[in-house]
This record gives sequence, C-alpha cells and structure tokens, in this order.
Amino acid sequence: MEITNVTEYQAIAKQKLPKMIYDYYASGAEDEWTLQENREAFARILFRPRILIDVSKIDMTTTILGFKLSMPIMISPTAMQKMAHPDGEYATARAASAAGTIMTLSSWATSSVEEVASTGPGIRFFQLYVYKDRKVVEQLVRRAEKAGFKAIALTVDTPRLGRREADIKNRFVLPPNLTLKNFEGLDLGKMDQANDSGLASYVAGQIDRTLSWKDVKWLQSITTMPILVKGVITAEDSRLAVENGAAGIIVSNHGARQLDYVPATISALEEVVKGAGGQIPVFLDGGVRRGTDVFKALALGAAGVFIGRPVVFSLAVAGEAGVSNVLKMLRDEFELTMALSGCNSLADITRNHVVTEADKFGVM
Repeated sequence: MEITNVTEYQAIAKQKLPKMIYDYYASGAEDEWTLQENREAFARILFRPRILIDVSKIDMTTTILGFKLSMPIMISPTAMQKMAHPDGEYATARAASAAGTIMTLSSWATSSVEEVASTGPGIRFFQLYVYKDRKVVEQLVRRAEKAGFKAIALTVDTPRLGRREADIKNRFVLPPNLTLKNFEGLDLGKMDQANDSGLASYVAGQIDRTLSWKDVKWLQSITTMPILVKGVITAEDSRLAVENGAAGIIVSNHGARQLDYVPATISALEEVVKGAGGQIPVFLDGGVRRGTDVFKALALGAAGVFIGRPVVFSLAVAGEAGVSNVLKMLRDEFELTMALSGCNSLADITRNHVVTEADKFGVM
C-alpha cells in the first residue's frame, strides 16, 4: 500500500510491532484526554489565506540557535528506538541529517551519544533527564558535548513518570537484548521487571524529584551548550525560563504522557510565546502530523516544531527510509500550505493567517 500521509504509518506499525512496544509508543497518561486533544486542537484552527501573491519561489529555510536548517521541522527525543527497528537511533540520525534538520537524542536511547555521532555529520541536540547522581549527569553532558551535540533539551515535566495504564497492564520493560546505552556500565542501563511499569519504577529510583530552576543555572555552569527547557506550558514558566537564562523553550506536554488534562500544546503556545516576550525562541512539540499543523504553529508564534511519534512509527515500518519519508511528506505539505496561504518565506507567515477558537469568541 502506498503511504500518502504521516498518520498512515501508525496503523501499519501497530500490526508490525509487539503489543508491549506499540502500546509504549502510542499511549498517553490516564484517560488520554490530552493525547486526543493534542490532535483535535489543531483541527479547531482555521486558515485565512491571502490570494494573488507570486508564490513561484518558496523558501522554508530557517536558523535555529545559529544553525541553518532546511525547514522548521525537527525531531523530538523519543526513547528506546531500537524497539521499533534494529537500526534505531542510527536510522533517525541519518534521516535527519539527510533532510537538513535537527535530531534530538533521548537520554534513554538504545544507542549512545558516541554511536549516534559516528553516523556522520549532522546538527544534533541531546535530551537530558537529571538523575539523582549528579556525577552521572555531568559525565553524560560532557560526553554529549564531546560527541558534537549542539544543545541540551532539558526535560522539566517529569519529576515522576506519568501514569500510563497500557504500560502497567503490559508490565512494560526494555526487551532483554537492549540497554539504555548512555548508562551502560553505570549499572543504570538496565530496567527490571516490576509489578507495574518497569519504566515508572526506574524513574522513581533514578530521576531527581528535587529538580528546580537553580539546577538550570547548575547545568549552565558545567556546559557551554545552550539549554532549551522542554515541557513549559504556561506564561509564568515561560518568563522564568527567560529569567534563568534558557536559550529557548519547547512547549511540550510530553506527548500527553505526563499530566493528563493539560491543554494541547498548540492551545498553550500563544501564552508561552507572550511570556517569552520575543527574547528567546519558542518551539512546539506535540500533535504535529500535517504540514498545515506546522504552518498553524508558526502563525501562532513558534520558531519551529518537533515531531515524536511519527518518527518511531515510520521507523518501525521502514527504518531510515520511513523517517526520511515522514520528513519529506511534512516538508512538501508545509510548502504547499505556504503557497496556498500566499507566503513565500517563514517571515511572511503571520498571526492574521489563522483564526482560533479564542478569536471567534473575541477573547483575544
């Protein structure tokens, strides 16, 4: 069957993957209200296209933290990619590099920072979970920097793991042939079978619940890499991110896997952008499945978007070629959306190109 859009990969991945693995990637927290809302909120934003504009040349290039990208579509950190495909993070890294965009490697990757760097040139960010043992964190940050990673995406919404009921039912655990490669040799790379989710038990034992803004300062003291704060969904925290020297913000609800009943990220985006006051770039993570979604995020003030699940599902179906195809489809759809909206470059995309529910009710 010919795949014509990003969403189609999910159903094929479901047929292909063992239930425990598919459920780990697909599920959200508790009632999965936010999981559904991350998608549905995009559907409530409509376009106000401008016509009779010369759109014969469309430029989607952008600069993120000083790095030139082919498009404002980047790859979010997703854990344990070798569960999806034997090439795992290697395939994702190659696809991102070939597409001229950024891959963010998860702390909980099944390939190490060094292994991913060995795939060749590419702009890569490293997602960081702060462990109770700060020596481990320091070592990991240094390794990422040495391996040529360009920024840290600090996940701030996970002092504890969200309640993901599919993982509890399946007694989720990393398959025995795989390890969390970045922690191998530190006795932290193994995840034991537990009475609930093996990952939830691992997080409870290893991840630092005391993490606060002072630790952002601490991180800045141990690395020259810029720090993106991932998991901000309010204006208050957006302001604090600026005050504490973050280089950027990723508006994220962790793919709806942490606190259920938080708004969709596309709904929280404008508030966070306002809070940042134009001082640092704000990115959107969550629910992006179409080029139209990318355009909507940029119109509401995002400097770019990150995609997560589409990467693991396409990886499961077709390895590197699958991830490349997802990036290509999103790129092509986004280019078409720009043309049909009357925009030649990202700078041409304005707030007036979209209308939200809030606009309709005159809230703004």
